Amino acid sequence: MLTFSALIAGSFSFGGLAAQHMGAGPLTLWRYLLTVVVLGVLTFGYARVPFRIPRQLWRFLILGGLIAVYMLTMFKALEFTDPVSTGAVFTLMPLLSAGFAFLLLSQHTRPGVLAGLIIAALGAVWVIFRANIQAILAFDIGQGELIFFVGVICHAIYVPLIRKFDRKENPFAFGFWVAACTVPWLLVPGAAGLASTDFPSLPAIVWIAVAYLAVVTTAITFLLLQYASLRLPSSKVLGYGYLTPSFIILLEGILGHGWVSLPVLAGALTTACGLALMALLPD
Repeated sequence: MLTFSALIAGSFSFGGLAAQHMGAGPLTLWRYLLTVVVLGVLTFGYARVPFRIPRQLWRFLILGGLIAVYMLTMFKALEFTDPVSTGAVFTLMPLLSAGFAFLLLSQHTRPGVLAGLIIAALGAVWVIFRANIQAILAFDIGQGELIFFVGVICHAIYVPLIRKFDRKENPFAFGFWVAACTVPWLLVPGAAGLASTDFPSLPAIVWIAVAYLAVVTTAITFLLLQYASLRLPSSKVLGYGYLTPSFIILLEGILGHGWVSLPVLAGALTTACGLALMALLPD
């Protein structure tokens, strides 16, 4: 999950760069078409899993729909706000996931883990409002953050559903069918735009971002997330996402996009302290 957090951080930075040149719909569809190809090669080529339509295909359609909303809202949000703020909204996911895990799996969160979630969520709120107390009191939250929050809710439901819908399928096959069932949800918002895209004129950063998003933050992170979801409580799995804003701040600085102010950095470090508390607690 530490690796997951670092790789996810890159998706916000690279996604923000790509969103400057393509709309959310066609960009997300393009990314998932490539992801299906990558996972198909891994599943039926590398892992040599026999090709067969999975039983209860509706499971994958539900998971695919949730991921489609999450991805669309992430790219749309990056048109209005910066990667650090969207990363901070992402860190609200573990607290939401703990609630959905209780509703869907009757999975209780230990008091210590819950305390860590709340501490980290407070740090996330501090970053989202850019360390502005007046903005917090007025609940002056940006449009991009509100858009992405809808996607974060969908992803928070998605994590416990992985465990609920697991039928002991091969992890590669499970990932392939989730990706394949995400594509139909993306056709309406993305097909027309993707068909009319002038690919030769796109800057190199768009191609790099799509390749990174399709291979690294879809194929690889899915396997990491599934592995962890079957071995850790849902709240603790995404608790590691609290490191995402810190990774984003580091990456944005390295890319030359500037460094955040010290008060905002303090909020990101607070989320990391929430993670440290949960990591030391028993599952």
